[in-house]
Amino acid sequence: MKMIVGLGNPGKEYENTKHNVGWMLVDALAERLGTAAGWKERDKALVAESRLGAEKIILVKPLTYMNLSGEAVGPLMNWYKLSTDDIMVAHDDMDIPVGTVRIRKKGSAGGHNGIKSLLQHLPDENFARIRIGIGRPLPGWTVINHVLAVFNEEQRPLVDESIKYLLPAVECMVSDGVDFAMNKYNPKKQKKEKGAWKKEQAGEKNE
Repeated sequence: MKMIVGLGNPGKEYENTKHNVGWMLVDALAERLGTAAGWKERDKALVAESRLGAEKIILVKPLTYMNLSGEAVGPLMNWYKLSTDDIMVAHDDMDIPVGTVRIRKKGSAGGHNGIKSLLQHLPDENFARIRIGIGRPLPGWTVINHVLAVFNEEQRPLVDESIKYLLPAVECMVSDGVDFAMNKYNPKKQKKEKGAWKKEQAGEKNE
């Protein structure tokens, strides 16, 4: 059994903001797996159950707001009797450009408040990260202004492309393991050319 968590904030006003790309990915996964109408509230989160092959999948959208995400994920981990390496967390990342993605096997919070909360409520840091780039704030903007803003007309297609790119990547993480998915879906460079992703893998190394 695997749990896939999308970090974000509940409420209509946050739906299309940069901080909610984790929710966007999990919603897209629910649609792909045919469970988009199956969300139920449990332990401060929306939860939907599905399957990928023989593996049971738990999709999670915390309802605690970003900074308290661990208060939802920790109890759910215990409820389903999972270990941290059964958990995959999708979240926004200011350190990589809009439209860029990166999968990591574990790590520190890197300044992300949602991940900080998870680290406070989970036994260790050994949960996979699915990082979705939102870029740095504009000059004069605060971090809060940036993460709570919607994507502009140029950025939104790039974000939509990155989420489409990640759907098979997440399935690969479940079926073949995080290491395999990192090697396959973590190219050194990714850029959008004529509406499609181009991967440049020559000499690539995992991060």
